[in-house]
Amino acid sequence: MALPSIEILEANHNFPGPYMFKVIGAAEENFADRVVEQVRNELQMDIDPPFSVRETAKGKHVAVTLEPECETAQQVIAIYGRLSGMDGVVMMF
Repeated sequence: MALPSIEILEANHNFPGPYMFKVIGAAEENFADRVVEQVRNELQMDIDPPFSVRETAKGKHVAVTLEPECETAQQVIAIYGRLSGMDGVVMMF
């Protein structure tokens, strides 16, 4: 999965500020919980970032939308790196 460059992130977003991640994956093995945990760990948060979970009609996949506060474009890249390495990820943007 191609990650956005730091230059593109900095040109299109104000940091620090909220950044929206959407991750779609298999609806198994606590996928949504694992996504939230990866973001929380990367940002060293004590509580979960704002997020929502939506299941597909047939229940095979879930879409996790998170909007944590990111200090820098480098944090965004680091989060994408963690998420892309997860088992069960189908798509992210």
